[in-house]
This record gives sequence, C-alpha cells and structure tokens, in this order.
Amino acid sequence: MIRIYADTYVPKYRSGKWSWDTKKDGLHFEPHNDLEDAKERYIETNGYKFLRTINQEEEMIFRQQYVRSEATFDTDTVVINDVRDLVLFLMPKEFLTMKFLEFIHKPAVHRLIHALIIYFEYFLRLVEFVLVRRDELAGDMAQIQSEQTNEMKRIFSIYLSQYRMLVARNYSVILKGQGDMAQFYHMKEIVHISATIKDKYFHEQFLAVTIQIVWIAMHRRAYNVIEMEMNRLFRSEHFVTDRPEYLKFTPAEKSLLYGRNNKIVNYRTQVSPLIQELEHIADEDLPILWIGERKYRGTDTRIVQIELEYIVPGPQLFMIDVAHGILGHPKILYDTMLNLDWPAVRFANYSVEHDPYHIVRQPHLQIPNIDEVKLRRMSKNYDQFFKVYRIYEPSSRHMLNKWSQREKVINFYRSGGVLDDIYVRCRKDIMKRTYGPTVMNIIAKYFKLVSRLRKKAHVMKEDDTISARSIPISIASGTMRKKPLKQIASEHYFEE
Repeated sequence: MIRIYADTYVPKYRSGKWSWDTKKDGLHFEPHNDLEDAKERYIETNGYKFLRTINQEEEMIFRQQYVRSEATFDTDTVVINDVRDLVLFLMPKEFLTMKFLEFIHKPAVHRLIHALIIYFEYFLRLVEFVLVRRDELAGDMAQIQSEQTNEMKRIFSIYLSQYRMLVARNYSVILKGQGDMAQFYHMKEIVHISATIKDKYFHEQFLAVTIQIVWIAMHRRAYNVIEMEMNRLFRSEHFVTDRPEYLKFTPAEKSLLYGRNNKIVNYRTQVSPLIQELEHIADEDLPILWIGERKYRGTDTRIVQIELEYIVPGPQLFMIDVAHGILGHPKILYDTMLNLDWPAVRFANYSVEHDPYHIVRQPHLQIPNIDEVKLRRMSKNYDQFFKVYRIYEPSSRHMLNKWSQREKVINFYRSGGVLDDIYVRCRKDIMKRTYGPTVMNIIAKYFKLVSRLRKKAHVMKEDDTISARSIPISIASGTMRKKPLKQIASEHYFEE
C-alpha cells in the first residue's frame, strides 16, 4: 500500500499579497519569496527581526522537520509547544545556541510561559475595558461613575494582581537557579562573578521570544500592548521606551492595570513589578503561591478558580468554559502559521450557543460580587497535604541539535535538497517498494515443492496430506484444507 503524506506537503498558508494587475484586469498574487526585503516579511521585537511570514518552501521544511510529532500527546490540538516551535522557526539565527535552546525547553520556563499567557488573556481584556470606559467618560454624552463602578474596578485590579503574582512565583524559580535551572544561574559557583554582558543578551533574547509566543497565542492582537507590558513586567517603567504606537494611560488607569503594589522609585533601587508583587502579599492571597504545587483546600472560591485555570491542560480548557488564547483549539481550524482559518470555522458550525473554544463569543469580563473582598477575608484555609504532579514532555537531544542546525537544514533544501512532497514520495514508493516475487519465481518454487511432496506422500497420513496428483488442483481452486499445507504455502510460495 502506498502511504499518502498529503498533510505535510499541501500548503496551508499562502505567504504573499494581492495586487490589481491593470494589464490583465484582475487580481495578481505576489508570493513573499520574491519579496525577501519587504517590510511585510519581518517584524521587529526588542530590536530583533522575527519572520512575520514564510513562503511555501519554508513552510514545507517546517512541517516536515520541526512540527510536533504525531506520537506526542494531544497532537490534534494547539498547545504551548506548538506556538514555541513556530517562534523558534521564525526567530533570528543568532538565537540558535544550544544554551538558549536548552533553556527554552525547560519545564520551569514552560510553566512561566503558561502563566504569562493566562495573565495576558485577562490583561488585554482589562485594557479593552479601560479604553471603553475612557470613551464613555469623554464627550458630550459622558456618563457618571458610581461608587459601585469604582469598587468593581478595584476588584478587577486585585484579580489582575493575582495573575501577576502567579507569573512572579514562576519567574522567581528561574531567578533562584535551583534544580535543573542551576546551569543558567548568572553567578558562577566558586568566584561568584556574574557574566553581565552574556546575561544581558540572554535576557533580551528570552524577552523577545516570550513576546512572540504570547502574541501568537493571543491571536496576534494588541502587539504593542503586549510588548510594552512584557518589558514593564520584567524590567520596570524606567526601561520602557517612549514610542508613539504605545498606549498612554492616565494615573487612574495605571492604578487599575498595574495594581496597588506598583511603586516607582529611583532607577538604581527600582525592582521589577513582578518582584514587587511578592514583597507585599495579602493573607488571603498566600495560597496562590502553592497553586500547581499542592492542592488547595479551603472555602475561597477565587483561589479555586485560579487553580482550576492553571492546572487544567490546554486541550481540556473547553470543559471548564475558559479560553486562553488559541490553546486547546483544534489544529484543523488553523494554518501552519497558527492563523485562524475562518472558512474552516464556518464549516464547523459554531454559534453563540455552541462555542466551546470562545471563537464566536467575544471575550468578556464577568461582573464580580461587590462584597467579594469581604467574603474572601472571612474564608477558611485548611492544611494542604495533596501534592500536584505535573506531566511535561521533554524534547530529545536529537531535536535540539536539529534546531541548532536550522539554517543548515534550510540551506540544504534551498541548494538542491529534495523536499519529499507527495509526488516524490509516491514515485519513490513505486520505484523502491517490492510487491512480492515474480510469476516465474512462484512457479519454480511451486514445482520444487511438488517434487518434494511426492517423495513424502506415501508416509503422510490421509487427513494431513494431499496426493501429488491433487496438489495442482487444490492450489488452483483454493481448497487447501489442512494446516501443514497452508504453512508450506506461506513459507515457500510467496516469500521474497
């Protein structure tokens, strides 16, 4: 049987742009492989150029060499590893060091990226809420804010600080350099000297890759907001550049988005907002630090909600009616660049009533209970003695070496290496695959077996033998009755 590898060849993503051809009086598609220096091909993140789009040849290389294997868990859904692999293929070649590749594949980094995706899912919703409220409070038809509105904003700010606390907890694990992160600690063990220049570039590269992963996971929306907030989280507002495309927030809006623990001091003593969240933690928020490590036992429904969002894997998020970007969505709805394929969505027949992946429904903020802060302070917490075990699928050394040689692999195929498309694979199957012995070999083996059976016919039992005269008739008519003859036929007639 000839196996068809159509899924690894047929392009799902057409890279290029459409323009009007006046001579032909029609649309003309111009692929990006003819626009290597075009602005549409690259996007700049923290001073590094990432590929915004790929051509069909690069798409075939990525899908055949670097796409997650079908032998992994939940291969038909989009998970963090799929987004990470896409960013690794789009990132600049100076990032392809073995140290950085090992770091980005560590479980601690995977948990940090997971927490960042959860945080930015709600941060973008609050930014949209702030912009809507800004329009409602301005103009001739301005609305009046009530005390309940201000209380609701305070609760939203507390919620966002809790997600930020979860990110800070995972980030501090990397900073301490314990366990498998010891090899990436900035201080050497004996001399205790930090490699400042190397750590600077390493940190810049990690931030750029993280921005790309979160941006793609968030359906590629609000890129400037994600870049600005990511730099603010891991540095501070002192190091966020003043660019015209960045949003400008008022002090009241900053207090809502950045939380009550955000403080700006002299840049020499300034710490990042993530560390500030860990310096002042309310008593009712302390169980957040154990989320993902120990099972929470208590009556605080808010902690239970955060724990559920964090420990439920991406492919099962639809079971709890939660959306974290594109995580857990079927791959059939996305192309190679993880862009949503709207024709496929229309054929899936999703509606407002049946929308498990929050594709048709718009992201929304549930109005909280006004007395929720008081209720949380009165909640009870019990001893935590159930440990949560995480399952992480590590990447093999062979795959890391393949990532480090990404440019060599791409140049090999561009310089004449044959991509195994469906036509080439079918031709190889026809040329190399053997479908059994020839007719002459089958006849020769048949007469050889007949001559050998004639010599043994007189010593065999009647039930287990067929006479030499009846062997050709029985084989031609397919009436071989006994087991020894079937074994003989399978072992001698049709072997190669």
